[in-house]
Amino acid sequence: MPATNSNSAYGSVSKIFHWLTALLILTVIPLGVVANRLALDAPLKVPLFSVHKSLGVIIFCVALARILWALTQEKPGDLHPQRKVETLVAHIVHWLLYLSLVLVPLSGWLHHAATDGFAPLLLPFGDNLPFIPKNESIAAVFSGLHWVWSKVLVASILLHFAGAMKHQIIDKDATLRRMWFGNPTLPETQAPDRQRAAPIAALAIYLVAAAGAGLAGLFSHNDLENRASLAQVATEWQVTEGTLGISITQLGNPVSGQFDDWTAAIQFDENASGTLGSVTTTIAIGSLHLGSVSGQAMGADFFDAAAFPTAAFTADITADGPDYLATGSLQIKDITLPVVLPFALDLDGDTAEMSGTLALDRRDFAIGQSVADESNLAFAVAVTVNLRATRN
Repeated sequence: MPATNSNSAYGSVSKIFHWLTALLILTVIPLGVVANRLALDAPLKVPLFSVHKSLGVIIFCVALARILWALTQEKPGDLHPQRKVETLVAHIVHWLLYLSLVLVPLSGWLHHAATDGFAPLLLPFGDNLPFIPKNESIAAVFSGLHWVWSKVLVASILLHFAGAMKHQIIDKDATLRRMWFGNPTLPETQAPDRQRAAPIAALAIYLVAAAGAGLAGLFSHNDLENRASLAQVATEWQVTEGTLGISITQLGNPVSGQFDDWTAAIQFDENASGTLGSVTTTIAIGSLHLGSVSGQAMGADFFDAAAFPTAAFTADITADGPDYLATGSLQIKDITLPVVLPFALDLDGDTAEMSGTLALDRRDFAIGQSVADESNLAFAVAVTVNLRATRN
């Protein structure tokens, strides 16, 4: 069996590419479906998604190699060139498959690179890509494209399979024989007609699918559900800008995010003796953006945002040498524990800048009880506060 194609037969290299791609696709799709349907805190969800993503990157690389090989080969002729419409549809489906094998895994890979956390690749590369920033809006676009284009891929596979069965059962021709291994007797065919309409039609189908995804809102980064609406608070010091960040470690990889909605009522007099003031902070749990694990973090085994939409930190402020301490309590879900937040403070008249880090253990607040293995989700959680405030 020759390695290269001829006018009437595919060579061994093309056949290996074809069946290897089929095996990978028929593995990666069920993995994605099963992983997507598992509960957010299911132990197998992250490993299955890691395998799914890793196989997707492999499919992308195999597809590029297959396309490069195909460009160097002649294509066996059509078995029924007189059937114009059927032949055109077959060519469109083939072009859809080629586009799918590149665009579907590529869109998934770009989505993975644009977001933090959740199911890293099981490959020594690819979690981060050049020119792809960590940005949830960009990630949402690639996520929407991956979702809708994967449906085009599945439809193309079904049409391809239906066509192959028609050739085998109804036409009883050599379509399957010339893609299988060995040296079967095959009819002589002429070089196929160049179907210029086929690649244009396939590309148009992909563009229409992308446009439909955009109109359906699949490219939008929506606010998380169960987000509490926080009212304004009376405060002596008004926060003008600041971030309330959180950092976790998942599968050995750091994942950072922040709460977008929180309020702080601050009283502080740097000239007072003893207790210098107090702070009361209320946090909308549903405003947390934590890469691709934001939704998982809202689940019942984690923050349980549906039942406990806010968290609260209340503390007194005292001096500790050149730095300061906020000593009080932190309430997450229905658990309240004493905590101490050390922070640095830079005062300039009626303007203050502070920064501090609070080290927590997620188990103390019953966060991620089902994830008892620290190699999956580390126990340590760092909360960082950076803000600028002005005195009213």
